[in-house]
Amino acid sequence: MSTGMSTGKQLAGLLLLTTALTFPGAAIAQGSVGAPNTGAEGSAPTDPNADENLVDQVQGVDNEPVEDTYEEPDISIPGGGGDIIVTGRRIRDVTRSSTQVISVLTNEQIARTGEGDIAGALGRVTGLSVQGNGFVYVRGLGDRYSLALLNGLPLPSPQPLSRVVPLDIFPTNIVASSLVQKTYSANFPGEFGGGVINLTTRAVPEESFVKISAGISGDTETTGGDGLAYYGSELDFLGFDDGTRDVPPALQAFLDSGARMSDLGVDQQAIAKDLINPQLVVMQKIPNLPPNWSASITAGTAFDVGDGRLGVIATASVSNKWRNRFVTQQTAANVDLDLDTDFRNVLTDNRILVNALLGFGLEIGEHKFRWTNLYIRDTLKQSSLSVGEDFQDDRSKQIQDTAWYERQLLDTQFVGEMEFGDFDVDLRAGYAQTQREAPYEYQFEYVRTNNPNDPTGDLFLNVLDRQRGNASVTFSELKEDLYYGGIDFSYPLTDWLRATVGYAYTDTSRYSERRQFFFDASTDFEDGVGSLMPLYLLGDAIIEYYDIGLIETTQADPAFQADLEIHAGYGQVRIEPGSGITVDLGVRYEDAKQSVDPVEVFAVPINSASSTQIANDYFLPAGTLTVEFGDGFQARLSGSKTIARPQFRELIFQTYYDPDTNRQFNGNPLLQDSELINGEARIEYYWGSGQKFSLAGFYKDIDNPIEAYSSFSDNERITSFANAPKATLYGAEVDLQYNYDLYDWGGWFDTKRLVVVANYTYTKSEIKVGDGDTTFVFPGGERPATDFFIDGVPLTGQSDHIVNLQLGVEDLDRLQQFTVLLSYASKRVTSRGTSGLPDIIENPGLRLDFVAREEVNFMGQPIELKFEARNITGRDHFEYQSNGTTRIEINSYDVGTSFSASASIEF
Repeated sequence: MSTGMSTGKQLAGLLLLTTALTFPGAAIAQGSVGAPNTGAEGSAPTDPNADENLVDQVQGVDNEPVEDTYEEPDISIPGGGGDIIVTGRRIRDVTRSSTQVISVLTNEQIARTGEGDIAGALGRVTGLSVQGNGFVYVRGLGDRYSLALLNGLPLPSPQPLSRVVPLDIFPTNIVASSLVQKTYSANFPGEFGGGVINLTTRAVPEESFVKISAGISGDTETTGGDGLAYYGSELDFLGFDDGTRDVPPALQAFLDSGARMSDLGVDQQAIAKDLINPQLVVMQKIPNLPPNWSASITAGTAFDVGDGRLGVIATASVSNKWRNRFVTQQTAANVDLDLDTDFRNVLTDNRILVNALLGFGLEIGEHKFRWTNLYIRDTLKQSSLSVGEDFQDDRSKQIQDTAWYERQLLDTQFVGEMEFGDFDVDLRAGYAQTQREAPYEYQFEYVRTNNPNDPTGDLFLNVLDRQRGNASVTFSELKEDLYYGGIDFSYPLTDWLRATVGYAYTDTSRYSERRQFFFDASTDFEDGVGSLMPLYLLGDAIIEYYDIGLIETTQADPAFQADLEIHAGYGQVRIEPGSGITVDLGVRYEDAKQSVDPVEVFAVPINSASSTQIANDYFLPAGTLTVEFGDGFQARLSGSKTIARPQFRELIFQTYYDPDTNRQFNGNPLLQDSELINGEARIEYYWGSGQKFSLAGFYKDIDNPIEAYSSFSDNERITSFANAPKATLYGAEVDLQYNYDLYDWGGWFDTKRLVVVANYTYTKSEIKVGDGDTTFVFPGGERPATDFFIDGVPLTGQSDHIVNLQLGVEDLDRLQQFTVLLSYASKRVTSRGTSGLPDIIENPGLRLDFVAREEVNFMGQPIELKFEARNITGRDHFEYQSNGTTRIEINSYDVGTSFSASASIEF
């Protein structure tokens, strides 16, 4: 065996001693308390009228002129220059003035949380939780029920598993504000289940500035410890490949030919020799894993151009992070949860994130134009070694995996918000492209039979017959293009009635291809050769001498084309029939065509049935009533109908491995749209500056919710998707924001303020399924729904309880903040169990963080310093199945505590 394999044995052996298995809970506590001098990047000094100016920016409908000219956090959404606030209301708190239930995180509030990406910051908003790798869940509903927009325009996802973009790829330094709207309004797309998250990129600064930042971090499970890695290419540390991972010539010629691997004339040995690259195959132990590091630079300026003012802002950053996971992975043989397999898996991830933004803003009179260009590249280099037992045939296995995943987003968008007196015109257009490439996903499996009658029964061998060992290499790619256009017109018909009409068009096109090849040896392959390390096992001489060939396992449906085209029109009125009463009414019409079709890549076609054609149109009404009672009290009542379409990945009948969850997924071409009826009632009380209390109840009725379920194929767990007949979700939210000046304490506290932000969300959901209900699962077709769902169980991803608490002390005269952040999320289902097996449960639990920020003077130049301690209590990741008496671990691992320190200087 190789050095990497031997070292992996030692690491795997250490795993056997590991007994604490846990998870980092979603961070919490919304930071919408007004912040004094926070030192946010490129921001103007704090203005006492900040909240009022923000209201005016969001509202865009106020009859009275706005005299304030301070540059404040911006919000850009569809609908007549960003209308979400009713006419004539000059209340400072934007969440109070909005006709909808919203939360707004400004760049100052995001900075207080200390989070490096926007997903982490959003995890502190009431009712929101972050699951997996950056997917934000609203009120316990999965990511398919959450809509993510950038400057009011949709984004394609670089993740094959989802049409929703993972928000952890957006660094906080490019985001000016984040709006979360939980009640539906017709100016947003109809795919609105739990809520919409709209990110607005950095606004044009009032003054020229340059800000440089750098940071270093590490965690107790990774930094300074041993890990696994392979060499790759010289540019791997920057997240780019130097050509080492290009498709080899022999394989490329085969792919271009349209031939099948089994066709006569295909030189399998020549292709096989081309597929083994020592730089990508040899895995080794890496001692003393380095700390994580990050660096960024942001600059902006503005100058007069003719009668207008032109601003430019640019930012670029790079981060390089390492993460060790020592995972316990088990599977059940029966409903008693007797073990079928039991593995310990050592994974080392090296994640590199590179991003850049270039934005231009032009203001001419009352007209505002914005052109934003965004580039994000997220790369994961993963090495894995698993050691475990297969009790089905009493064998032991060692499995080595190496992989490289590139995700890339390019986005350019134009927004024009024009005012012609009382008549507003809002233009939006954009193009975005995401790509994902995963070349050379290698897997080598060595098997020990443990049979005393086998002369080599005590040795791990790989004889390349898929019974006692196998070797495979996979190439996959994804490309998605999205075009968007929209126009809105808004006009006040009277002093108490404003009307908005709009049209929007989106065209999404995704191409996905996956080609997997197994190396195949004949029966005369010698056992002794099977003991060689992967590089020598498949050396040119061995391939030639033993006539090793290839089998393509993805030959049935290797490529898919997916398309979604939506035409939408809407009308919306904002009414103020009397003092303190506002009504927001609207209806949206959407006509959509969604298709997923196999792409014929072979010269001789195969008739495949794994295609999808969905064509639906909907009228989606929405209304919200807001009543003010005076003295800071108000109440809201909201109702709407919305939809949720199946994601492309959920429809494509093609296996996909998710490196973040260590799980394989396969789509179901027979999925259908989900329809939701939403209702909410809320009371709110506001007092003082940025202080408020709210209590809300909400209810959702869902037809055909899409749920994940797990099954087994060739003794491997596969997650797929099916429509449950019906589900309901209801719950309550409590939100408190309070600050208290500490000057009475004297001394150090003379200029300090206590900030308390606390929220609690209770959510309860139930799947409804009866004996006569059916669902459709490919390729079997119509099946009893009770084969996949149990009546009364919760929806996947939903925690009954989410608690957020933020306690902070900050200085009112300078940048100095100390914040303790506590979060708790109760158990939630990640995938349905089938064939009588229990559901797979995740238990996030309690997490404690600490963030400190302070500005110091160094040689006459102010420098912002930040220190973070995350997961102080060491909460680990638990994902398991339990029948009440027996529990098996599906994907459980230690997380550890992380520490980071950073500094930034602005000129």
